[in-house]
Amino acid sequence: MAGLDLSTSAHFLHHFHHLPNHTPTSSDHNNSDDNVSPSAAKAAAFDLISPGEVIGSRPRGRPPGSKNKPKPPIIITRESANCLRAHILEISGGCDIFESVANYARRRQCGVCVLSGSGTVTNVRLRQPGGSGGAVVTLHGRFEILSLSGSFLPPPAPPGATSLTVFLSGGQGQVVGGSVVGPLIAAGPVIVISASFTNVAYERLPLEEEEAPPQMEVPIQSVAEVQVHKQSAVPAASVAD
Repeated sequence: MAGLDLSTSAHFLHHFHHLPNHTPTSSDHNNSDDNVSPSAAKAAAFDLISPGEVIGSRPRGRPPGSKNKPKPPIIITRESANCLRAHILEISGGCDIFESVANYARRRQCGVCVLSGSGTVTNVRLRQPGGSGGAVVTLHGRFEILSLSGSFLPPPAPPGATSLTVFLSGGQGQVVGGSVVGPLIAAGPVIVISASFTNVAYERLPLEEEEAPPQMEVPIQSVAEVQVHKQSAVPAASVAD
């Protein structure tokens, strides 16, 4: 029987003690942490209570600063053509009230609706509806304006759209009124309260019961032209057949 060779085993043990150590160091641990994906790190923040149930740290409620913010106001930079605009017109003494308001409407190219007036006038001519045939009455002296109303429309409006009605009080308490005919001279400063407008719709009354909606204007053909057109179209249809 061969004996045990101790020199060979001693050489093997010497080689085993000199093998490199593969124990992971702190640097290797840090590198492994860097290689972790963000999704894996996010999943690590959740606690597993039971299989299939995940509870995270998601906050409840609306985040700060997310409340309804006030909206800026809507500002209209241009007036509508259908609105009324109030005016206070001061007419100097000695001027014609009727002509002054008519010139104002014509130069501004707008309609003027007289709402009221105050002041004194002199030498007034009125058409009273109670008189025979609408007789014109001339009043001499100074009179206080009790009521003043009317409308003024610039051309090309019809003349009937412009009128002025006044009620006056005399020195002895008598009240007289009617439609102004001719000039209405102011005896002193007269204040006229009015409203202006730009869009006017002319309507003829009374309206028909079954009035057709407005349509586009087209040239109207005579009956003879329509018959000639129909007769000329018949041979053309037969030739086509």
